[in-house]
Amino acid sequence: MQIREIRVASVLTRTGGFLRQGFSHTLNPYAGCAYGGALCGLPCYAQHNSWTTRGRDWGGFLDVKVNAPEVYRERYEAERRWAAARGGLRIYMSSVTDPYVPQERRYRITRALLAGMIERPPDRLVLQTHTPHPLWDIDLLAGLRRAGTGLCVNISIETDREDLGPGFPPHATRVADRIEALATLRAAGIPCAAVVAPLLPLDDAASFARRLGEAADHVILDHFLLGDGSPGGLRTRRTGFPDRLRAAGWEDWTTLERFEQVCEVFRRALGEERLGVSRQGFNACL
Repeated sequence: MQIREIRVASVLTRTGGFLRQGFSHTLNPYAGCAYGGALCGLPCYAQHNSWTTRGRDWGGFLDVKVNAPEVYRERYEAERRWAAARGGLRIYMSSVTDPYVPQERRYRITRALLAGMIERPPDRLVLQTHTPHPLWDIDLLAGLRRAGTGLCVNISIETDREDLGPGFPPHATRVADRIEALATLRAAGIPCAAVVAPLLPLDDAASFARRLGEAADHVILDHFLLGDGSPGGLRTRRTGFPDRLRAAGWEDWTTLERFEQVCEVFRRALGEERLGVSRQGFNACL
């Protein structure tokens, strides 16, 4: 793993496309992702962003934005004023990396950003991760709630299977640990959502829906054919991951027909008010 410490001129990126309806900005504490070689990294379309990769293999590098907390403080007022006429300062953290890569234990960039947000709060913050590690910062998340930020912690759980079998790498973190983290956050009064995106093969959709419904306030379902922001899921198809699913005998899980079947199972288990689908779900999860 190649790790570089870099300094950036900006850290709040004004949104467009998939997240534009619900968020004014994205915020990425790191560039690249240490989980790129895990299961979640296979369909990740960010690996084709040449500006980020600069010829490096996805999962093989991480750029640490060491001055990100300082830049947030410096740019806060200007970006808040710009966002005021657009529904307020609404931040999605993170869109092309994970805020809780293992290196966060050392660098604490995400933690420092959250601490800075308590002093300079956004109107809305969605913290998106593939890990149970928001529990590292549960004290700061509670502080953000007290500061008046509309907060939701999104934890991605794409399948009920702890592995997809031969030909697929392991998860970044265990499914059971992520579900338990959601339950802990919810019990602490911190709004949270289970994000089944992109949907991967399930052993028991009804049981999975009930487990997530018990642990989280909301559930978001998405499919790469809908949610990667390109026609027909082109960016995800470029990764080769759908082909890998087909080769493993899961071709029907690459179709919208199966996705709609799963959505209906989740609707019956959760009700319409607790289930969000694709773009609408991500933009309205608070």
